[in-house]
Amino acid sequence: MRAALFIPCFVDQLYPQVGIAMVKVLRRLNVDVHYPAAQTCCGQPAFNTGCWDEARQLATRFREIFAGAEAIVCPSGSCTAMVRQFYPELIGQSAPVYEFGEFLVKKLGVTDVGARFPAKVTYHDSCHALRELRLKNEPRQLLAKVRDLELIEMDQAETCCGFGGTFAVKFPMISYAMDEVKCTSIRQTGADYVVSADSSCLMQIAGYLGRTGQPVKTISLAEVLAST
Repeated sequence: MRAALFIPCFVDQLYPQVGIAMVKVLRRLNVDVHYPAAQTCCGQPAFNTGCWDEARQLATRFREIFAGAEAIVCPSGSCTAMVRQFYPELIGQSAPVYEFGEFLVKKLGVTDVGARFPAKVTYHDSCHALRELRLKNEPRQLLAKVRDLELIEMDQAETCCGFGGTFAVKFPMISYAMDEVKCTSIRQTGADYVVSADSSCLMQIAGYLGRTGQPVKTISLAEVLAST
């Protein structure tokens, strides 16, 4: 299979290792990957802020750049949901885009990617991946096959971390309180790492963990799966 890579803005600018890890896993599985260099933002920040005309321009550009792609793979439930769920509202059509873990399990039919990660981890369900894309079991199926990894479920796994893109900027006090609930639940597991499919959520969680001096580290699902 040939897959086009869709790399979100924050991964490109802040967490490039996540995109690199995704490529490593895909190549390990003999997927022919290519990166359309002209790609830009999917338009989600503008869409969520109510600037639909600007978001529509970016959606149209996305459609043109990825035209003809058999599959588009993205290391973000948030940006994947934007294209799949909200492009039809903006431009009348979507695109064959998959969140990375979803692509592995549902498109390739693979759960064991040959990874090894000796640590205790807990998993955070990002809102877009869980509620928009209905991805709950897929990341856990992948983590279950990672050698030497122990998954410890937190009691607030499905609770929002408080990021929500522009929400964290518009309502910082509410965002902080939500982050506190999430990170308290993470700490109670005794895990070494908190894993998620969305680096934006991990950025929010890492901020609170760092400010409060908690030893739990954050890592993306792609990075765990790339480890051997």
